[in-house]
Amino acid sequence: MTWIDRANRRVADSSFGRYFRLEYSGHRKERKGSRFFTEIRAGLATFFAMAYIIAVNANITSQSGGTCVCTPTQEDRVCDKNEEYMLCVGIVQRDLVTATAAIAALTSFFMGLGANIPIACAPGMGLNAYFAYQVVGYHGSGPVPYRLAVTAVFVEGFIFVGLSILGLRQWLARAIPASIKLATGAGIGLYLALIGLTYSAGIGAVTGAVSTPLDLAGCKPEFRDGITGVCEGHKLRNPTLWIGIFCGGIVTAFLMMYRVKGAIIAGIALVSIISWPRPTEVTYFPYNPEGNQRFDFFKNVVAFHKIQKVLVAQEWDLSGAGGQFGLALVTFLYVDILDCTGTLYSMARFAGFIDERTQDFEGSAMAYIVDAMGISLGSLFGSPPVTAYIESGAGISEGGITGITAMVTGVCFFISVFFAPIFASIPPWATGSTLIIVGSMMMKAAADINWSYPGDGIPAFVTIMVMPFTYSIAYGLIAGIITYIILNTGAWFIEVASGGRIVPYGKELKDHWTWRIPGGFFPPWVVRLMHGDKKFWKREEYHDGRSGGSGGASIPSQEEYRGEPGVAASIDSVVGMGSGGVGMDEEFIKEG
Repeated sequence: MTWIDRANRRVADSSFGRYFRLEYSGHRKERKGSRFFTEIRAGLATFFAMAYIIAVNANITSQSGGTCVCTPTQEDRVCDKNEEYMLCVGIVQRDLVTATAAIAALTSFFMGLGANIPIACAPGMGLNAYFAYQVVGYHGSGPVPYRLAVTAVFVEGFIFVGLSILGLRQWLARAIPASIKLATGAGIGLYLALIGLTYSAGIGAVTGAVSTPLDLAGCKPEFRDGITGVCEGHKLRNPTLWIGIFCGGIVTAFLMMYRVKGAIIAGIALVSIISWPRPTEVTYFPYNPEGNQRFDFFKNVVAFHKIQKVLVAQEWDLSGAGGQFGLALVTFLYVDILDCTGTLYSMARFAGFIDERTQDFEGSAMAYIVDAMGISLGSLFGSPPVTAYIESGAGISEGGITGITAMVTGVCFFISVFFAPIFASIPPWATGSTLIIVGSMMMKAAADINWSYPGDGIPAFVTIMVMPFTYSIAYGLIAGIITYIILNTGAWFIEVASGGRIVPYGKELKDHWTWRIPGGFFPPWVVRLMHGDKKFWKREEYHDGRSGGSGGASIPSQEEYRGEPGVAASIDSVVGMGSGGVGMDEEFIKEG
């Protein structure tokens, strides 16, 4: 036994290890294969895969102009040439570097501590683009001022808290048909791969086009169209593309084939170190204004920028907002609830946490509450909505299966608040291939989809297809669910109208679905509170550990309670309540 093994055993045997259910902790629900040092390595992998968000979110969100005031002119409608305004935008960008790292640190740490799952959080990609370019608009040219937009985000977070406490978000995740849930994991895998192929957060192998949706890229910046980003020549000749593919992708893949620990971290670190020296063809700091600005920031190594412009910028006078404030709030709500729900569920399945009976995962209630609180807290930092991150798959791939992984990621983000020059200088081509590899691992969920029945297979394919093509997890889920409803409701209506004579071919192969989900609608703590339990907030193990997960209480079988007075006679009614209405906790069933 090595010193690492001995240290893992000592940590597992402590109260810390038992809380996080490390293997050898003695906890009756310990997570097999969980090791303290493996969790640390997994947390680092997640952080390095997510570190790009520090710079990218700041760049995107600052395009809204923040709280800076722009006075348009006929020649300069968006104040691009207004030096004073652009200096203010520069301060907003540095504010958001600090804000992004700080809110990612807080939410990731408490996601791990409270929910004990290896899923990290940060301001959402896609949501930040919608916030900056459609709600607020480039340099404030949109329908909603920045101050009102962050107010909408703040309100959205508290609405989510209420939905999470009542169990609505958990119920929604469990109620989605099995084929759609499996397709969500595969679709997110393709979505990750597409992110890894693009320029903004990847190796730059593909780009948007005019005559076609996508086009082969891989050219240097000087050969790209300034508006569309299309390569006008010299495709696949950018050295950073090949450094990303071979040093970040092939090397990482080989290390993973031979089960080398820390393979993902090694790949990201190798490409980053190669990309930092300036006089090279693959440098992240070329000799141009943008490269000089990056290098000047990088040279600071240690730097803390105090948030000056966007801290607590909410505006509560909604009289002049009209319907745009409500539109932004509703859009944030439905996009974020589906985006986060799909991501959390898929990552939980990827990590092996899903209870196949209740279709819930352990710690779901706290996970959704932490996510919701993070949204409101992030808005106080001037940030777009915070959400669970699909890059958490990098840490799960490294073996992370407890909340320690997310806590380590949170600690790294906290450190990056002071070392932002280093972590904001990880080039996108260092993480691009990693995202592609993680996406390939998530695609295995597609093998479990019921392709035998079109009513399950076609909606699943639509979900997988729409996610990467629209660059949105939420839109993929919406498209898949609508397709599922139309096909299966239509088939049901035809069967009923024909008196059961016209039924789809192979109907017996269809996945069973019912809204009467095992575990009921309300989370266990609500059920316990309704029954007067004074320790209703305790985890399920306090109640003898048979509640079947944190999102829904378990329903006992007749065999389990055969012979107990006053129980067998009422089992049928209890099962009915557990399937369609209020879930019943075993302790109260036993008590009659």
